[in-house]
Amino acid sequence: MNPMFEKLAAMRLVPVIVIKDVSKAVPLAKALCEGGLPCAEVTLRTPQAADAIRAIADAMPQMLLGAGTVLTPAQVDIAVNAGAKFIVAPGLNPEVVKYCQSINMPVLPGVCTPSEVEQGLALGLEALKFFPAEAAGGVNMLKALSGPYGNVKFMPTGGITQKNLQEYLAIKSVFACGGSWMVKDDLIAAGDFAAITELTREAVKLLPS
Repeated sequence: MNPMFEKLAAMRLVPVIVIKDVSKAVPLAKALCEGGLPCAEVTLRTPQAADAIRAIADAMPQMLLGAGTVLTPAQVDIAVNAGAKFIVAPGLNPEVVKYCQSINMPVLPGVCTPSEVEQGLALGLEALKFFPAEAAGGVNMLKALSGPYGNVKFMPTGGITQKNLQEYLAIKSVFACGGSWMVKDDLIAAGDFAAITELTREAVKLLPS
């Protein structure tokens, strides 16, 4: 597995964040670090996302910082130029994967069917995002996929909560989970970073040692 994903595997949980106000980016990143998770996937779902990645990368270079919801090679360039260290996509677009590979950028595309897993294998990928995890069959579906594809590592994302996190992490093929319950939109908008730190600490306590 790519060294970057090995680092995420050591974290076990990757906060998936949506930033609508760049001024909240660095305080949010600091709250995650103080809570024990110095990593994040900033989704490119808002016009401010690239600037938010840049602000965090400049202020906190120690963070494992990735860009999510990456749909095109052009967005890969935007994310990389902003300081992202890995790319996450909701689906498996061979064009995006091949472009990332051509610039040695770790990429984690989304899959939820055997055919998509095999497409990922054909592209030389060893790690894939299982998305949308709960809607696509959850733990049972992921266990079923892990049977024939025993060498593939997955990061389930989508519907992961403090209630099902441990069940996902107990699956041998799962190297980390993506979750957003500790970085809810209302907490970010309110600037309640103390609550985010506390929720992150509580999430870390759920992680296997």
